Amino acid sequence: MSLNLSLQKVLHTNKEHITKLEELGVKTVRDLVLYFPRIYVDKSAYTNIADLKTDEVNNVIGTISNLFHKRTKNGKQLTKCLLSDDTGSVEVIWFNQSYLKRLLKNGQEIILSGKAKFNLGKMTLQSPSFEEQKKEQTHIGRIVPVYHETAGLSSKWLREKIQPVIKDWSKQFKEYMPKEILDEYKLMPYQKAIAEVHFPSDEITLEEAKKRLSFDELFLLQTKALQKKWHWQNIAVHDQKVLPRHEVLSEFFSKLPFELTGAQLRTIEEIFNDLNKPYPMSRLLQGDVGSGKTVVAAAAILNTVKNGYQAALMAPTEILAKQHYHTIFKMLKPFGLNIQFIAGSTPQSIKDDVTLQLKNGTVDVVIGTHAIIQETIGFKKLGLAVIDEQHRFGVKQRDILKSQGSPHLLSLSATPIPRTLAMTIYGDQDLSVIDEMPKGRQQIITRIVPEKKRLDGYKWIDEQVKKGRQAFIICPLIDESDVLEVKSAIQEYEYLQEHIFTKLKVGLLHGKMKPKDKEDVMNLFSQNKINILVSTSVIEVGIDVPNASIMVIEAAERFGLSQLHQFRGRVGRGEYQSYCFLFMKKSGQETSKRLQAMVDFSSGFKLAEIDLQIRGAGEIYGVKQSGIPDLKMASLTDSFTISLARQAAQEIINKDPELTNYPMIKAKLDELGEVFVKD
Repeated sequence: MSLNLSLQKVLHTNKEHITKLEELGVKTVRDLVLYFPRIYVDKSAYTNIADLKTDEVNNVIGTISNLFHKRTKNGKQLTKCLLSDDTGSVEVIWFNQSYLKRLLKNGQEIILSGKAKFNLGKMTLQSPSFEEQKKEQTHIGRIVPVYHETAGLSSKWLREKIQPVIKDWSKQFKEYMPKEILDEYKLMPYQKAIAEVHFPSDEITLEEAKKRLSFDELFLLQTKALQKKWHWQNIAVHDQKVLPRHEVLSEFFSKLPFELTGAQLRTIEEIFNDLNKPYPMSRLLQGDVGSGKTVVAAAAILNTVKNGYQAALMAPTEILAKQHYHTIFKMLKPFGLNIQFIAGSTPQSIKDDVTLQLKNGTVDVVIGTHAIIQETIGFKKLGLAVIDEQHRFGVKQRDILKSQGSPHLLSLSATPIPRTLAMTIYGDQDLSVIDEMPKGRQQIITRIVPEKKRLDGYKWIDEQVKKGRQAFIICPLIDESDVLEVKSAIQEYEYLQEHIFTKLKVGLLHGKMKPKDKEDVMNLFSQNKINILVSTSVIEVGIDVPNASIMVIEAAERFGLSQLHQFRGRVGRGEYQSYCFLFMKKSGQETSKRLQAMVDFSSGFKLAEIDLQIRGAGEIYGVKQSGIPDLKMASLTDSFTISLARQAAQEIINKDPELTNYPMIKAKLDELGEVFVKD
């Protein structure tokens, strides 16, 4: 009895239902058993017929009498009966449910669930759901599971199919958790948890089942991450010990046109401690937009090169990579390093030359896109690899860079991630956080702009630009979409230039443009030869124009808070007071409440927590790319269970990192297989 058996061989149903299940990702017995409910409805309490209420759903047990079926004058099929218990009787009516003729009989005991209504002065139950009374109820008289549905597959149908499969197959799910973990964390047995989460005995047992299954998912994720970390620290061949060159660092800090914050100095120290360890660093450096991560990376790069090694920095887009190149080149210019740039648009002759120099060691630092990890690229002595916005890269891309002689790895992220979530998504890395903004960094004034105030907003922007400022206007799509009814960048650009900002220079930037054209537009904007730049979300990272002080976001309700915060961070980088205007295409109480968080909070970490609760990790952080499977039961906002599961995982890895004595856990991780390394 293999859990990988196709459902066609197990379920008594038609091919159409099997196809519908496959569309939901449910193809095998294992998939069906692990297709957990999304919510529950408590239908366990029964009401006496004498106590029926009209303002809530009643569950009643009674005996049928006076049953008849007839067709009404207007052609409707009517089924009517009397339902009686020890306390009284109530009339029950169903419309257009002709199949009831073969299911209901006088004298039959059934359970009904529905709202009661007064009809012509007497109480009736109209079109209630029903179930024949039996030893174990499925739809009424219990806590009822409600599943994610699709057209043609109702929760009722799913319950009827899942219940017998659970009985026949749940024993195939063997307990794999060590007894010491079960006892220490008071966890329900695995088989029982699977059965109870579908058809719970009561509320308390349901919560225990959910706790066990949530714990399992987070435990497996973190066991895998911690095992990966152990391998990285103990198996990797590594001789890149980078000693702090204090005289070089002092000179570097003294040449900076600003003073480093305490948080920057702390993270530099954490990184340098790692660089000096006998195993390669794997650290994630998080910092809000504008917190100064690049200078921290530059210090690590400089120190690595001065120890005789090469360094590489990889960014997800050419615009961002070029921005890093210019920034780091300027910072490290006084130290005479050979710093090169490679991207998809780099001419082949230059690529060949840089590749040769990397292999013979004459290039100290290479900065670019994923072009720097192509097969032809190699390093003579790579000591440090820096990856910016790592969640935009697949796991395999990051691993290619890590495989170049096991260099130290530093990942940067301007997407704030709550600590417990970072522990789960990036659990194989140590975490540093820059939680302090540079001195003089101004608060960006954020306002929600309703449609009726749009023209006033345009007028104000026009006045600001005429004073010398510049503005971004972000649109969600490149082309107009009738379905989404949102402004496209192209149409917005044409409209604003022709009808609103007629005396100003409006520019356009979007992801379908050639890299050279994007670069030309950005250069013109940087030189203030474009006053207003209309763009899609390609502007999200890597744009640094100190004179730009206004950020307008069209259809702001279509973006998550984390992404809105990224956009907002493109302004406020100069000496001028900066503003962010959220234009709403569709308003509503929930939308307004969510966007109000942008007005109330300037901390990306706070907004990330709110966003995580609203939208979940998958949409925000590209969880699939991070190598995390879809969580069926656990929540990445459940910091308590995340911490417990990590503690348990750490206990196991400390005892037996190769899981030699825990073959059941090892098998479970193997069962999950490649879900951890999606690219």
